[in-house]
Amino acid sequence: MTEAIVVGGGVAGLLAARDLAKAGVHVVLVEASGVLGGMIRRHTVAGIDLDMAADSFATRTDAVSSLAIELGLGNEIVSPDPRGAWLMTRDGRTAPMPATGLLGIPGVPMAADVLAVVGQGGGLRAQMDSLLPAPVGARATSLGAMVRKRMGAKVLDDLVVPVVAGVHSTHPDDLDPDQVAPGLRDALLREGSLARAVLALRQRATAGSAVQGIRGGIVRIVDELVADLETWHVDVRLHTRVTRVDRAAVEVTGADGTTERLVADHVLSAVSDPTRTTAATRTGIELVTLVVDQPELDAAPRGTGMLVHPAATGVRAKALTHATVKWPWLADAAGGRHVLRLSYATPAADAADVATSLPVDPTSETGVRATTDASALLGLPVDAARVLGAASVRWHGPDTQAAGLAEGVVGIGEASSGRGLSGIVTTTRAAVRALLGS
Repeated sequence: MTEAIVVGGGVAGLLAARDLAKAGVHVVLVEASGVLGGMIRRHTVAGIDLDMAADSFATRTDAVSSLAIELGLGNEIVSPDPRGAWLMTRDGRTAPMPATGLLGIPGVPMAADVLAVVGQGGGLRAQMDSLLPAPVGARATSLGAMVRKRMGAKVLDDLVVPVVAGVHSTHPDDLDPDQVAPGLRDALLREGSLARAVLALRQRATAGSAVQGIRGGIVRIVDELVADLETWHVDVRLHTRVTRVDRAAVEVTGADGTTERLVADHVLSAVSDPTRTTAATRTGIELVTLVVDQPELDAAPRGTGMLVHPAATGVRAKALTHATVKWPWLADAAGGRHVLRLSYATPAADAADVATSLPVDPTSETGVRATTDASALLGLPVDAARVLGAASVRWHGPDTQAAGLAEGVVGIGEASSGRGLSGIVTTTRAAVRALLGS
């Protein structure tokens, strides 16, 4: 292979282009917007540089950490504060997140921290998982169906739903377990119970925290990937919209309206087929960031943050991250100020195709909503007068419809493998290796 076209300039596209070019392939990367990185980008709030969206990566594999080491960021990998996050259930109860779980699925159903959330009855039903034959739920087409069959509705609703909603912005019934929890189905069949499968996957994962970050922000991975594109002479074309994608050709329209047909040995696409007839099925997401000067928050009343059941009353946010508790490096950079990140589900029609960070007035409707929710979730009042800066970012959640790519086009990224930096890196590098025959 000597020529390749990569469609989409998010992390998957950047990584594919970089790895192919490094192997000696001439690569053209086309991106419809004027920026690279997708949602892995930075914005500045109250003078503090922050990740615009994701601020961590899962450590169930070493895919992202290995990439970070390749990019010269090995010494910058950091673990979050060990205090962990809390959960808010449908009925407004709050409790620390159970310690031995995977996407909220408990590894020890009768543990005290699990019972504090699901109650004695919910724990006993979940414990029945150990008595069920291994095939029960093993062929479930969704994560929700698998958990419901193995552990019951209480564990699904009180534990898995808020965790998955916070991590993947989607209900577990709409997620493929093979994408969001690779190996879980096989481990269930091998171990004989879902709880033991969770424990087995946790034991095989990289030692330490379930997530890690990069000092200075995840966006530094994008910075290094973009720099490598220049090093390996990738032809990057911004403001170039794809109108047709085939196995060995792409039709594009540039910013000036001119059209062009690009031909290559292979095409890799991180976006859905532009001629797909099925409408996208996705949610909208809004992230409101507050920088607050309020010493009362030094006590970290809810650890590193709170995951909220989507149906919880009195709170509109679906999650809160106390970022300056979660990341000690950020606390140092903030100089005593606190960074709170609240995420919301919004109508897909309100989301932007290219997310942009917009300043927020703390006294505006968005600002008041955020401070009100932060107060409810943290258990102490967050004063709008103490907010030094705020910003809002809106974007789309993952499309649950198939990408619909033509035969022979190599699907990469969120459109083909779902959301999650670890999964995207793993599947993208596997696709590149297959093309290169290595």
